[in-house]
Amino acid sequence: MKPLLLNLLFLCGCAIGWLPAVHAQSVWTDSLQAVVNLPATSPEKKTALLNQLSESYRAGKIYNRAEATARQSAVIALQHKNFAEAAKAYMQLTNVKVNTQQLQSLKRTCDSTLLLAQQAKDPVAMAYACYAQVLLYKILDNETDMVRYGQLGLKQLEKENDPYIAAKIYYQLYVVNSAWNNEEKVNTYALKATENALQTTDYNLLSNCYTALSIAHEYKYDSTKNKTELDSIFFFLNKSEELYRQYPGQVAPSTYAIACINIASTYQRYFPENHPEARTLAIRYADTARSVLKNSPYNREVLASSLGILSEYALRENKQFLAEHYLLEAYEAMLADKTPYNHTMINVVTALSSLYERMGLYQKALQFQQKATLYNNKNFKAQQALNAQKLEIQYETEKKNNEMRILKERENSRRIQNYLYGCIALAAFLGLIFMFRSYHFRLRYSLQREKQLQLEKQDSELQIKLEKEEQARLRAEQQLMEVQQQQLKKEVMANVIQLEHKNQVLHQIKDKLTEGEPVNLQKMLKEEMVLDSDFEHARLQIQQVHPDFFQLLQDKALKKLTLLDLKLCAYLYLKMDTRQISRLMHIEPKSVRMSRYRIKQKLGLDKEEDLYIFLQGLTA
Repeated sequence: MKPLLLNLLFLCGCAIGWLPAVHAQSVWTDSLQAVVNLPATSPEKKTALLNQLSESYRAGKIYNRAEATARQSAVIALQHKNFAEAAKAYMQLTNVKVNTQQLQSLKRTCDSTLLLAQQAKDPVAMAYACYAQVLLYKILDNETDMVRYGQLGLKQLEKENDPYIAAKIYYQLYVVNSAWNNEEKVNTYALKATENALQTTDYNLLSNCYTALSIAHEYKYDSTKNKTELDSIFFFLNKSEELYRQYPGQVAPSTYAIACINIASTYQRYFPENHPEARTLAIRYADTARSVLKNSPYNREVLASSLGILSEYALRENKQFLAEHYLLEAYEAMLADKTPYNHTMINVVTALSSLYERMGLYQKALQFQQKATLYNNKNFKAQQALNAQKLEIQYETEKKNNEMRILKERENSRRIQNYLYGCIALAAFLGLIFMFRSYHFRLRYSLQREKQLQLEKQDSELQIKLEKEEQARLRAEQQLMEVQQQQLKKEVMANVIQLEHKNQVLHQIKDKLTEGEPVNLQKMLKEEMVLDSDFEHARLQIQQVHPDFFQLLQDKALKKLTLLDLKLCAYLYLKMDTRQISRLMHIEPKSVRMSRYRIKQKLGLDKEEDLYIFLQGLTA
C-alpha cells in the first residue's frame, strides 16, 4: 500500500500547471504583462502571451485573474478575426472552469472552443478544441470519450505539428491508461509526452512528463523487481526536480515540491525502514517540499502531503509528539485554505485520530474521528452535488450529441438526396449533351450530306457544262471542218476555173500554131499574168466576203451549173462588164451574152429578170 496521501499526490501532479517560484512569480507575470502592453506587440503575439499569462495564474490557483486574462486574449483575437488564437484562449477558459468546477458554463465554453476552431479551419486550433473536449470528459469521468477526442486531436496534429498541445494530449492519454493499469500504453504515452514537452519551454509540463515516465518505470519495477527499473524511477524523478534549479523562476514551487515529495515517497515505499540513507534522503526531500510551500497561500494540499511523509518517518522512530506536530501543522494548513481539498483533509484528521488513539488520548482521537466523519459527509454531499452537475452536463451533452447525430443523419440524408439529385441532374445533363451531340451530329451529317449533294450537283452541273462545252467544241470543230471543206471546194472550183481558162489559152495557142497564124507569146503571157492577178483577186474577194456564194448558186439552179457557168457568174457578181468578161475568158462578147442567157435558164429566171441583180441579191 502506498504511504499516506501518495495517490492524492499523483493526482495533484496531473493537475498542476506552469507556475514560477513564489518570489519570481510576480516578476515573471509582470514581465509578460509588460510585453503585452508594448505598442509594438502584434495582436497575435499579445493573445499568445495572454494565454501563457492565464496559464500561469491558473496553475497558481489565481483563478479570477486566469479567467479574466483568458477572456482578454479571446476579445483581442476575435477583434482581429484570429479564430485560431481565440480557440486557444477558450481552451484556457475551459481549463479554468474545470479547475474551479464551473460545470454549468463548462459545456458552453467547451463547445465555443470547438466552433472557433472550426471557423479557423486550422488543424492546430482543432487540436486545442479536442483537448478542451478531453478536459470536459475527464471531469465527467468518461474515459472512453477522453481517449476518442485525444486521438482526434493527435490526428489533427498530423497535418501541422504543435509539440505543446501534443504533449498535453499525450499526457492525458497517459493518465487514462494509468487508471486502466495498461502498462504498455502508460510507457508509450509518457514517452511521447516527454519527447514533445522537450521541444517546448514549458518546464512545468516537462516536469510532469518526467514524473509520468518515472511512474511508467514504477509499473515495470512492480512486475519485474528489476533494479534497473528502480534506478530509472529515480533518474526521471531527479530530472524533474533538477528543472527547478536549471530554470529559476520558470518552474512553479508546487511543481518542484511535488517532484521532491515523489522522490521522498519512492524512498519510503521501496526501501526498508531501517535503511539509513533512504530515510535521510526521504526526510530531506519531504522537508524541502515543506519549506518551499510553507509561506505559499496556495497548494496547501501539497504542503500537507509533505508533512504527512514527515509524520510517517517520525512514527517509525516512535517520535509521536513530532508526528503530532507535523499532522497538526498539516491540519492548520488545510484549515487556512478557503476551499480545502476534502480528501486531503480527511486523510489528515484520520491520521490524527489514529495517532491520538495510539497515544492513548481517546478524547482527541474521538474528536478527530468525528471531524473525519464530518468531512466525509461534506465530501459526500459535495460529491453528490458534483455528480448531479455532471449528470446534468452528461444529459445536455447526450442531448446535444443526439441532436448532432440527428442533424448529421439529416445532413447525410440530405447529402445522399443531393447526391441522388446530382446524379439525376448529371444523367439529365449527360442526356442533354448526348441529345445535343446527337442532334449536332445529325445536323452536321445533314449539312455534310447537303454539302456533298451540292458538290455532287455542282459536279454534275460542271460535268453537264463540260459535256455541253465538249459538244459545242465538237460542233465548232465540225462546223470548222465543214467551212474548211467548203473552202477547199471553193478553192478547188476556183482552181478548176483557172485551170480551165489556162487550158483554153493553151488550146488557142495550139490552134493558132497549127493554122500557122502568128502568135505573140510575150503579149499573151503578159495578158495572162494580168488576168491571173485579176482572177486571183476576184476569187479571194468572193471567198472572203461571200464564202457560200458558189454553194448558194448551185442550190438555186434548176440544172447543175458547169464550171464555166460558175466562172461567168463570179465575173458578173464582181460587176465586170461583157467586154472584161470576154477578154478574161478569151471569147467573143456575143458568146458572153449567150452564156448569160443559158445560165438564166438553168437558174429558172424569166427573160425580164436581170441576172446581175439576182446574183447580188443571192448574198444580201
